[in-house]
Amino acid sequence: MRHGLPSRVFARGRSPRVVPRRRRGGRMTTTSETPAGFEPLLRVSGLRTWYAIRQGLLRKTVGHVQAATDVGFEIAPGETLALVGESGCGKSTVGRSILRLESPQEGEVVFEGKDLLSLDEAALRLARQRVQIVFQDPMASLDPRMRIRDQIAEGMQSFGIGADEKERTERVASLLARVQLDPAAMDRYPHEFSGGQRQRICIARALAVEPRLIVCDESVSALDVSIQAQILNLLRELQDELGLSYLFITHDLSVVKYLAHQVAVMYLGEIVEQGPTDRIFEAPAHPYTQGLLAAIPSIDPDRRGGSPPVLGDVPSPSDPPAGCHFHTRCNRVMDRCRAEAPPLVPLEGGASRCFLSSGEG
Repeated sequence: MRHGLPSRVFARGRSPRVVPRRRRGGRMTTTSETPAGFEPLLRVSGLRTWYAIRQGLLRKTVGHVQAATDVGFEIAPGETLALVGESGCGKSTVGRSILRLESPQEGEVVFEGKDLLSLDEAALRLARQRVQIVFQDPMASLDPRMRIRDQIAEGMQSFGIGADEKERTERVASLLARVQLDPAAMDRYPHEFSGGQRQRICIARALAVEPRLIVCDESVSALDVSIQAQILNLLRELQDELGLSYLFITHDLSVVKYLAHQVAVMYLGEIVEQGPTDRIFEAPAHPYTQGLLAAIPSIDPDRRGGSPPVLGDVPSPSDPPAGCHFHTRCNRVMDRCRAEAPPLVPLEGGASRCFLSSGEG
C-alpha cells in the first residue's frame, strides 16, 4: 500500500488511480462544465447558523459563534460542489444545516423546489430520503451491535422501499456489490471491516433510499491516501451511473480537483471565493485560496515560488476580526481591509470576497 499526497498518487497513473469521466452521451467532460438548461437541484441562499455561548449557573447567553454567515451556492443535477477550507471555518455546519441536523437562524435551502427550512417534521422526513449524508468517521456512523444487512435495510424499511424482507435483502446484496464489497459479508458487524470498507458500507446505506443529493462531510479525510483514491473513483462511478449530485466537504484541496465541478472556499463562516474547479486551481483570485493551494506540496517546478502558504491559526468565530476576516493572516493586507468588509465581487463563472479582485487595491 502506497502512502503520500493524493495529488502524487493520482498523478502517477498507477493503480489506484482516478479514472477519466465520461458522461452525457459518452462525451468527455471537464470539471468546470455545468449542464446548460438545468435548474439547480439545490440552491442555498442567505444561510446563517450561529450558536449561543452560555456561561454561569443560569446559562446566560454572553455571545454567539458565527459558524455560517450569509452562505449561498447552487448545485446542478449530476454535479459536485466542493466546500473547502480549514478546520473551524464552518463547512460541516453548512452541510448539517442543509439537512436541518443543525437549526439555521436565517436563509433558504431550496431542494427540488421546496425550502427545507420551512418544512414541518413530517415533510422534512420525506425530503431526507432524497438528501443523504456520509460522515467522516464510518465507525461512529454505524451501530456496532447491528449486522450490516440490517443497517442498510433500515432506511428502506422506513421509507417503504422493497415489498418484503426478502426483496430488501436482495437490494442489500446489490448495493454491497455496487460499492465493491462482497455481498456475502452482509451478516458481519462493523468491527470486522477496515476503515475503507466501513465507508463503502456507509455509502451503500445512503444509496439504499435512492437519494438525488449526498452530502459527503470529510468522507475520505480519515482514510489512507490510496484508499481515498478508490473511494473517490467509486463516488465518480456512482455519479455517472445514477446521476447523483454531491456536496463534497473537505479541508484537503488536493482531492477536490478530481471530483468537483465547482468549488466554494470558506473562511470564518463566509464564502470567500467560488467558481469552476479549473479556474480555482489555475487562477485563484482570493489570497486565502492562493495560500491553500500553495500549501499542497508539489514536485512540479512551475509551482515553486508562488504564493506563500497561509500562516497562523483561524481566529475564533466567536470574535472574528473586524473588516475582512482574513486580514490578520493575509500577506497582501491593506489599511482598508482592517476596517471594511469586502463584498463578494462577481468574477468569470464565480465570485471573490476581496478588494483586490475588484481592482480597488
